[in-house]
Amino acid sequence: MRILIHGQQAFGKAVLERLAAGPDDVAGVLCPPDHEGRPPDPLKEAALERGLPVHQPRSWKTDEALEILRSFESDLCVMAYVTLLVPRRVLDAPRLGTIQYHPSLLPLHRGPSSINWARIQGDAKTGLTVFWPDAGLDEGPILLQKEVEIGEDDTVGSLYFGKLFPMGVDAMAEAVELVRAGTAPRIEQDHGRATYESWCDEEDARVDWARPAEEVHRLICGTDPQPGAWTTAGGNKLKLFGSRMGKGSGAPGEVLDLSESGMTVAAGTGSVVVQRVRAADSGTKVAAAEYASRAGLPAGLRLG
Repeated sequence: MRILIHGQQAFGKAVLERLAAGPDDVAGVLCPPDHEGRPPDPLKEAALERGLPVHQPRSWKTDEALEILRSFESDLCVMAYVTLLVPRRVLDAPRLGTIQYHPSLLPLHRGPSSINWARIQGDAKTGLTVFWPDAGLDEGPILLQKEVEIGEDDTVGSLYFGKLFPMGVDAMAEAVELVRAGTAPRIEQDHGRATYESWCDEEDARVDWARPAEEVHRLICGTDPQPGAWTTAGGNKLKLFGSRMGKGSGAPGEVLDLSESGMTVAAGTGSVVVQRVRAADSGTKVAAAEYASRAGLPAGLRLG
């Protein structure tokens, strides 16, 4: 089977390496345009090392981009971590169509920050979906799904890199095998159960210490590493990374304790232990207690 790989970053590279080692013919790679001042995309570099043609259209809405895709005469396009909207005529151009990876259990958490929102909203589990995309955002029949439990202290980073990334590479390979065998299902999504959230951005990541400790904990974990939960300390912005539930209570935002295990901060009910922070004037994350010592922040300080 002749396949195209459309994606970017480390996940796209891993999918390319996995599929290139299999029985299928990888015809070429599609990835985003280069950005001045940034290193080349890892997927692009891996493709060029293998002597594969690489195309980097700025948009899939042009006739030129469509003709580029058609020129490969591919059987299947495999979309691994794609952020551009792709028109239906492009999705349908390969003989067998296009399959796509999404890091949620569709139809839940359609949208670009699906791992963030599953964690922030307190889901007990998440997972991934390989589906047949259509003109809608993260819509189209499901080919396969895999589930993972969300641990009490899981962050977006631990969920993605520790669970959804390796599982996703395996799932994409499995999906291609099913397509090759002619046994790939097309299970319609239950649109009545669908949820959609947009980007989890800076404003979403602001900590409201008056909220219950469990909600604050989920927010910190659900925005780690991006965009990073934040509060203010002495009027200066402070990003927060990694937390666990704490002991003790006090006024919302009050620093109750500073120790090697972190900075214990009171919430509306209960408290959380913040593990690492990054000041607005620093690009480096440090242990919360180390930052507090350097900045001269005493226990009893109110954050926010």
